[in-house]
Formats: sequence, structure tokens, C-alpha cells
Amino acid sequence: LERVISPPARPASTMVAVNRNAHFAPHVDSGAGAGQSRSLIVGLGVYTGGELAVEGKVHDVRHRPLEFDGWKQRHWTLPFAGE
Repeated sequence: LERVISPPARPASTMVAVNRNAHFAPHVDSGAGAGQSRSLIVGLGVYTGGELAVEGKVHDVRHRPLEFDGWKQRHWTLPFAGE
């Protein structure tokens, strides 16, 4: 999946997280992926809402990959309905 949705010059990830029905409060990433400079997120499933806010800018990530720096940029999910 990563090869299909990634920008062409993006190196392969060393860590992957899969979340289901997850709502995240504002945060910056930490933990096992620390040191990786770019995060890549895409929303899959049948749902409405659930956009990702990055530093206050809202992005629709349902079937639309977004690359950002999750270790430096504060981000969170907006409310959603569905799965």
C-alpha cells in the first residue's frame, strides 16, 4: 500500500501503525518511530468527517494520502461517523 500511495521520492518507512476507529487529541508523535522525519497518513473505510488537522489546517485524508512531519507538527483527528 505504501508504494502505491507514497510520493515518488519518499523512502520506505521503517515503522507502520494501523488504527481503526481512532480519535486522537492534539499531539506530536513519539515512541518507536522517533527520528523518522515524515509521516504518511491515509484514511480508509466508509465514514464521514474524520479529517486530520495539522497545525490547525484541516486536511481530508479519506482516500487522499498526506505527508507531514508528525514529530514536529501538532496534529489531531476531527470527529467522524462510520468506520
